[in-house]
Amino acid sequence: MWQTLSLFAPELLLAFFASQLLTYGAFAKKDVSVGARYFAVALLVAFALIGFVMGKPTGEAFKGLLIVDDYSYYVKAIIGLSAAAALLLSKSYFQSEKLDRFEFSVLTLYAVLGMSIMASANNLLSMYIGIEMQSLALYVLAAFNRDSLRASEAGLKYFVLGALSSGLLLYGASMIYGFTGSLDFATIAASIKEQGPTTGIVAGMVFLLCGLGFKISAAPFHMWTPDVYEGAPTPVTGFFAVAPKLAAIALIGRILIGPLGEITSQWQQVIIVMSVLSMFVGAIGALVQSNIKRLMAYSSIANMGYALVPLAAGTVAGIKGMLIFMTIYVITVIGVFAVILQMRIRNGMVEQISDLSGLSKTNRPLAIVMTILMFSLMGIPPLLGFFGKLFAFLPAFEAGLIPLAILALIASVISAFYYLRVIKVMWMDEAENEFVTAPRAVRVILLISALIVFPVLLLPFFAIPAQSLISQAALALF
Repeated sequence: MWQTLSLFAPELLLAFFASQLLTYGAFAKKDVSVGARYFAVALLVAFALIGFVMGKPTGEAFKGLLIVDDYSYYVKAIIGLSAAAALLLSKSYFQSEKLDRFEFSVLTLYAVLGMSIMASANNLLSMYIGIEMQSLALYVLAAFNRDSLRASEAGLKYFVLGALSSGLLLYGASMIYGFTGSLDFATIAASIKEQGPTTGIVAGMVFLLCGLGFKISAAPFHMWTPDVYEGAPTPVTGFFAVAPKLAAIALIGRILIGPLGEITSQWQQVIIVMSVLSMFVGAIGALVQSNIKRLMAYSSIANMGYALVPLAAGTVAGIKGMLIFMTIYVITVIGVFAVILQMRIRNGMVEQISDLSGLSKTNRPLAIVMTILMFSLMGIPPLLGFFGKLFAFLPAFEAGLIPLAILALIASVISAFYYLRVIKVMWMDEAENEFVTAPRAVRVILLISALIVFPVLLLPFFAIPAQSLISQAALALF
């Protein structure tokens, strides 16, 4: 009992205070949205760091349903900090759009709690509970602007297609349970090792990965992404682009190395197909986009394809490469959405790429920061995005998956076009709009993101300690 409490103190803290915040907000006689947001931000930072303060105790809890190790600690820390940044970015947007309600902070906390369970899942049942807790909160967040037809449509599409993915996920889990006789990851691994890759187990694995592919918007399960990204409120879109993706791909990594570790040659084919499709669907689909949020949706599809490349290797270096890539991706995308949230003229928010025309003349610092972030997403050295792709593609080369790594490089070259188009619009087109001054919180987060992706400045202070943590996290799965 005490071991469970000590291991899951961060999650218990999050669940308790999220429920208390919901009760307080429901019965408060005045608007508590601002106080709820700052309280939620403090809670998320505490959630992210409390495990490190406690010395990172490890072990299993709730009779093996959940596991706490260095891998889960690292993933939860990034999820908590990125969710806190998303909440801070949301303040000015929701206040200006008259949408500021305390429920947004509560839903974010519950979504993070679901992601935390996903990161620590050690059983197919706890995995599903975590996914559904996250998804139910995200469905509501997508349609948070009830007066917007686009937001309502985004929420409905996300819900319907999410139900389809849950069906695939449950069907795959039930097949694996039927052929191994257990829901526990360790028992499943032992059963597969004993009987080998039977047809039923392989079929269950395919359905399971298809359901999880939806959660990271990997092609061909990406169809919800552009519409949801465009229709949801911009801070919600920024949140969707980072934390849920990291939680889902971390769960995929745990499942591939844990219960399915004995059938690497079978799941490797599925991961390779999803990776190649995602990279090229994302890269080619983004070429024709005129809306900056839809462009970022296709960019996220392509980047999830890149993140799957090191996973296909099935090695410690592959897991490490995936974590490095995803960490850099999260930091960069938070910065990009901080820029998008500054795309506001006196008449309201604008979202077209053409609205960035002449930004270098009207707001040169913002244009410089956006250029740095775009170059980082392209993978141009010496920016941090280059090292993300380097560590992502190198394990595939080392594992003999040379064609996959070459395809990833080709897709990366294609994707450079639409990032360069944004830079060209900012620096070479005539100015059309002049954005109003952004709030301090947005500018601070944007500056932090830009400084981190420019490693010449912060490499000794950020990259070296982070690499040590990531190496420990990757080894924990093996």
